[in-house]
Amino acid sequence: MNDRKIINDPVFGFINIPKGLIYDVITHPIFQRLSRIKQLGLSSAVYPGAQHTRFQHSLGAFSLMSEAIQHLKAKGNFIFDSEVEAVQIAILLHDIGHVHSHMYSRIH
Repeated sequence: MNDRKIINDPVFGFINIPKGLIYDVITHPIFQRLSRIKQLGLSSAVYPGAQHTRFQHSLGAFSLMSEAIQHLKAKGNFIFDSEVEAVQIAILLHDIGHVHSHMYSRIH
């Protein structure tokens, strides 16, 4: 049985997404909406290759956080699995409220 999903990111390479709560967060429709929001605004009008989305940004942040956790563990720091999962979910969701706050400010 496959216990993870692998996403090939153009910046970070292969990102391992464990099945379970983290996978459920990434596949949730609210998180998936991030793939339609450009991280770089109108930069793509000048630089056609600037197509980075908030979804890609959040996955990259997840990848970097996962790497940081591995480095901490390699240095002998004990981190509970529940703490690892909580920090990874927090980093994934860091743009969810941020994006909504921008949308709210444009409405009002």
